[in-house]
Amino acid sequence: MNVGAPAPLTAGRRTVESGIVKRPVSGRVRIEGVNVAGDRQADLSVHGGPDKAVYSYAVEDYRWWSTGLGRPLDPATFGENLTVSGVDVSGAVIGERWRVGTALLEVAQPRLPCYKLGMRMGDPVFPSRFAAANRPGAYLRIVEAGDAGAGDTVDILDRPAHGVTVAEVSRALLGERSLWPHVLRATRLPAGKLETLRARLDAEGAVSEAPSA
Repeated sequence: MNVGAPAPLTAGRRTVESGIVKRPVSGRVRIEGVNVAGDRQADLSVHGGPDKAVYSYAVEDYRWWSTGLGRPLDPATFGENLTVSGVDVSGAVIGERWRVGTALLEVAQPRLPCYKLGMRMGDPVFPSRFAAANRPGAYLRIVEAGDAGAGDTVDILDRPAHGVTVAEVSRALLGERSLWPHVLRATRLPAGKLETLRARLDAEGAVSEAPSA
């Protein structure tokens, strides 16, 4: 479990407030409302809220990145609250429910990286690399409050039959048109994401139906 409060994040001559820098915590941590206890976000217009209450990333993805980058990565480098092992986080199904400690969490959406991840990594193009790698990790909703700590198991209690994964949603939102109809089957996606994809699909349909000059 990792938490952090907003603090100055500096890269080159630029400094911004960000909650991306987190640290592992010992003992049990309360998970309730729209946050993990001790964790906060700086820009609530794009971060945090019920559909981004807990961010999870996998140890296996850390190993992949470490190999590609040629260096080890510190815990919580990607700003996740919940670092897990043995769980395919990006392959999780939208609406899938996890029991972590005594908390019940629901997979809500992928992480779409912003410039602050590039600042964190010391590489302004890293957000593009992160998106292209299709290892987005998952944001989760808090369905039932509880507490969790290092060493707790992640029990997958329910997995929707539509099969739409976090990684597929990420690819769809980043422009993979062939996935739009499939991803729209995941009705537990945040309303804004569904509206975005429906609008894109409708717009493409209108273009294809338009008479040629």
